[in-house]
Amino acid sequence: MTNAPSDAFDVVVIGGGAAGLSGALTLVRARRKVVVLDAGQPRNAPANAVHGLLGLDGTSPADLLERGRAEVTGYGGEVVSGEVETVVRGGDGFVVTVADGRTVRARRLLVATGLVDERPDIPGLWARWDRDVVHCPYCHGWEVRDQAVGVLATGPMSLHQALLFTQWTDDVTFFSRATSLTEEQSEQLAARRIQVLVGEVASLEIADNRLVGVRLASGAVVAREAVAVSPRMVARAGFLAGLGIQPTSHPMGEYIEADRTGRTAVPGVWVAGNVTDLAAQVGAAAAAGAFAATQINADLVTEDTDKSVRAMRDDEPIALAYRESAHRSERTQ
Repeated sequence: MTNAPSDAFDVVVIGGGAAGLSGALTLVRARRKVVVLDAGQPRNAPANAVHGLLGLDGTSPADLLERGRAEVTGYGGEVVSGEVETVVRGGDGFVVTVADGRTVRARRLLVATGLVDERPDIPGLWARWDRDVVHCPYCHGWEVRDQAVGVLATGPMSLHQALLFTQWTDDVTFFSRATSLTEEQSEQLAARRIQVLVGEVASLEIADNRLVGVRLASGAVVAREAVAVSPRMVARAGFLAGLGIQPTSHPMGEYIEADRTGRTAVPGVWVAGNVTDLAAQVGAAAAAGAFAATQINADLVTEDTDKSVRAMRDDEPIALAYRESAHRSERTQ
């Protein structure tokens, strides 16, 4: 890993997770000059393993990223530690400023900074995050299968989350903070044999380095082996404000809006991964990064071709030679 990037790049990739590294790998294999600026704050750092990723199921997040960085640098890309503070227009591209004052220039940007989980302030919850406190049934459902699972009502997706976890266990308790369930919702929970407990959750009970229960404000402790929480998920992209890119509200949080290729409303800026798709798992994020990279490369090829055409037209001897060559080709057909 280099400590200081050179000044100008075809693409600056902001974010060194699965989406960013996958995009960078695609771009360096397309012989683009690329640097990845990585703040080193992966969302899944507390997890023991990445799951559901074909061929790499069970790989630790740290090992996966280490392998990704090695692949990018092996093709000549740069991966640099640094948190981006601002991005502004500069000439025909962008100027990216890192927290320590370094700046780099880029013709295009791929933003893959992920998101921040805004978790409820419940004692014991953060310490068990991605262990026996989970948020994604597809990421962690197998690991808590057949256990006593508690689902905390923290947002609009909590009810759906409770229903999903019945696929992995028959023992699900839904901790509702208020009696605000509709008749239909209550019926759904009852049909899936999900117990509903109304009351504020005061803390999680931990014993022998494992979760053993949920303590309510009343003092009652409900035995549970795992707890599921739907956090509010917020795109980590405040530095894009200088380009006029603001997050869009979503029932699950906030994300950066883009089209299906990852292209934002600001020309030259693409996004990929959780920064634009709050529900994307590692495989989907990596795929989105690679796809966005192909679109960025195509965009650069188009720009370079347009410049070459203009240069040829402005250079009369070259233009004349080209026209004569074209005419000779037509006569031989």
